[in-house]
Amino acid sequence: MVSYADFITLLFAFFVVMYAISSVNEGKYKTLSESLGEAFSSREQLVNQITPIQIGTPPTVIQPIPLENPPTAEVEEKRELSEEILKERKQLSQVSDRLEQVLAPFINDKLVAVKKNDYWIELEMNSEMLFLSGEAELSKKALPALKKIAEVISPLPNMINIEGHTDNVPIDNAKFRSNWDLSSARATSVVHEFVKAGISPPRLSAIGYGEFHPIGDNKIEAGRFKNRRVVLVLMSQAFARYGANDEERAKLLNLAPTSTGQP
Repeated sequence: MVSYADFITLLFAFFVVMYAISSVNEGKYKTLSESLGEAFSSREQLVNQITPIQIGTPPTVIQPIPLENPPTAEVEEKRELSEEILKERKQLSQVSDRLEQVLAPFINDKLVAVKKNDYWIELEMNSEMLFLSGEAELSKKALPALKKIAEVISPLPNMINIEGHTDNVPIDNAKFRSNWDLSSARATSVVHEFVKAGISPPRLSAIGYGEFHPIGDNKIEAGRFKNRRVVLVLMSQAFARYGANDEERAKLLNLAPTSTGQP
């Protein structure tokens, strides 16, 4: 169709030109100009109206598949949280404020940081405050701080994870084969101190992450200083692996247990 349109247009233009030159005058030149303008304008409109021929298989548009179980965030938006978990959330906020008060001197020296969350509290302690370099035995200056922490969290039923972290400087000696061993041993030392302070052992766990979860740049000393840390995580009963059975967890999250007892 495009080729045919081009041919007709050129043929029309040819006869108009032949007619125009047969008798030259101003009127014919004007007519020629207008005719050529209309011809090429009509050609452009014709080309714009032509639908291009598809080559190959048109791309398939994938439609999203609706999930039977919506994401957790969407579920929480559609249901109200139970009174128990709201009470626990308020309690965790109060504990966080209390920790900031008793550890204020260490926070000012940037040795401790308290991070709040709706379902847990992170108490980040720099290893320089707790241990000597390359050691897992608690220093004497660490004991008063850990005692204050224990006094605040001891009355609560929540599970407590103690996480050990190191920088990426390799260690290989008679005591520790790697940073895994060092971070685990440091977390275990803190756990033992909390048990001495009266915290129930079933509430405690020691976790070693080595150098694999840095919060600073290991290429500089300031970053390595941040990465050498022990983190205490006070977990909500609704999200802790231990500390609450399925029925209690379902009650906290305002969910109905299934016939198998699973929420």
